[in-house]
Amino acid sequence: MNFTDQLQAAEIRHDSMLCVGLDPEPSKFPGDWAGDASRIFDFCAAIVDATHDLAIAFKPQIAYFAAHRAEDQLERLMAHIRQVAPDVPVILDAKRGDIGSTAEQYAREAFERYRADAVTLSPFMGFDSIEPYLRWQGKGLILLCRTSNPGGSDLQAQTLANGDLLYEHIARLAAGPWNRGGQLGLVVGATFPAEIERVRALAPTLPLLIPGVGAQGGDTLATVRAGWRGATGGPANGLTTGPIIVNSSRAVLYASAQPDFASAARAVADATRRALNAARPGGA
Repeated sequence: MNFTDQLQAAEIRHDSMLCVGLDPEPSKFPGDWAGDASRIFDFCAAIVDATHDLAIAFKPQIAYFAAHRAEDQLERLMAHIRQVAPDVPVILDAKRGDIGSTAEQYAREAFERYRADAVTLSPFMGFDSIEPYLRWQGKGLILLCRTSNPGGSDLQAQTLANGDLLYEHIARLAAGPWNRGGQLGLVVGATFPAEIERVRALAPTLPLLIPGVGAQGGDTLATVRAGWRGATGGPANGLTTGPIIVNSSRAVLYASAQPDFASAARAVADATRRALNAARPGGA
């Protein structure tokens, strides 16, 4: 299956829109593991084991591994996810953005070394920075569009000569001429629900990765109402609606600093999943 098919299957199987972000910070690890970067794999694997039946996707953030020289642990983690949760797609959150042969190497890193199902990318350098990734058939490419950080407005909310805001222009390109293999998705922050609704209108069939629920304060109800348009495998206004992938990282990972951290993470993940589902029209 391609990335979107994987998402749709996981959403239905697990009745979930929740993406569990894997951003390991050793200083926050429980008990004797606190401060020990050699335990990154153990910590993240325990979170995966506790939550994989509740998730539409996992999203490891590469910087949290690379900063501790733990890329080998990330490789092990990716293999572990494929073993225990082969039905849950994995998004490598790398936000790469470069052209030509450099982009080719970043694509190899994501899809050969780490065997990710999707990768986050910056579209700032244009289509030729995206095109090398499109050669990997079936893989998802999720472009930054309207990000959850306040400083995103510095560029993304600027008005272009044609009257579009920059993030609207990115959404139109991703839904149109750039989406040659049907592989693109968009990042839209939960802290901007009106913009989620606008992006969904411009790109109704694309998956939307929505960070910002949980520790960043995004509103669950507003997020789902803005981006969810019904069962992803069925028609909505004559089109197949793209799934939403609502990410929560810190709230799940650090639900407890005690030995019960994995069961606490599961409890928070399940509560978040249920809250997202209850926010759907009609609630369920």
